[in-house]
Amino acid sequence: MSLLIVGGTGTLGRQIVLQALTKGYQVRCLVRNLRKASFLKEWGAELVYGDLTLPETIPSNLRGITAIIDASTSRPYDISTKKVDWDGKLVLIDAAKTANIQRFIFCSTLNLEQFPKIPLMKMKQGIEKKLKQSSIPYTIFRLTGFYQGLIEQYAIPILEDLPIWVTNENTRVSYMDTQDIAKFCLRALQLPETKNKTFLLGGPKGWLSEEIITLCEQLAGQSAQVKRIPISILKLSSQILGFFEWGQNISDRLAFVEILNVENNFSKITFDLYKLFKIDPGDIIQLDAYFLEYFVRLLKRLRDINFEDVQKQRNLVI
Repeated sequence: MSLLIVGGTGTLGRQIVLQALTKGYQVRCLVRNLRKASFLKEWGAELVYGDLTLPETIPSNLRGITAIIDASTSRPYDISTKKVDWDGKLVLIDAAKTANIQRFIFCSTLNLEQFPKIPLMKMKQGIEKKLKQSSIPYTIFRLTGFYQGLIEQYAIPILEDLPIWVTNENTRVSYMDTQDIAKFCLRALQLPETKNKTFLLGGPKGWLSEEIITLCEQLAGQSAQVKRIPISILKLSSQILGFFEWGQNISDRLAFVEILNVENNFSKITFDLYKLFKIDPGDIIQLDAYFLEYFVRLLKRLRDINFEDVQKQRNLVI
């Protein structure tokens, strides 16, 4: 089976590329910058130039492709959001239909139907509908937050003694490692029963912000500066900024915080989901293990840097 992976240089996309190559798939990556994506070529993927903001670059790259995995998305503050997440993806779907693609896997976002006023959420929901109407066999994954995003949100501010901004909502989010999300995406290609289905994909455990902060404090050996912002103020900020063209993207970013604060109880569906995909829950990376590995690697690097500094000082003395 030959795969076209869109968004292969992203946090999730690169994991999909790596695992697909490991499993022996022929992998072609649609990329805008061949130089920045050179590491994918070194892994063994074929790189082709394509830009969702330039629809004419898409159709020819689908020749010989069996399945598409779309892990791409624009940033909330990207001025080309509509060109990427609506115009470009409509062209991608049309091209996939013409090319007789056998499976289209689309990585969407959790809770998007609850936030129709957020442009990116509205576009993703629209693309889901277009994909379902296209007659292309599809699998849609609605994803929650990534472990990788929590490093910048919690770990780094604690290490750098910077404030951590959290809302006053006491809700749990079932974050997930992108390695495991990639595993589900590729497993879907092997399971006919996942065809034309939409799945809510999250980790086996929901985490409160306070629990993540406590975990990071324990691993870092220092306390966090926690600043709370009420959801009501967050909503007001989003609405005010949305009135101004320059503030629209900022308001979208603020609104994403609200999205993750919608309670999601995966406990009722996780077991059946993992069973369907033939994935052992015990093989899923746990958040505490992920953070432990991060801090161990970071502290080792800091020790190495300190050792190098000491050696330099000794050499100067000598």
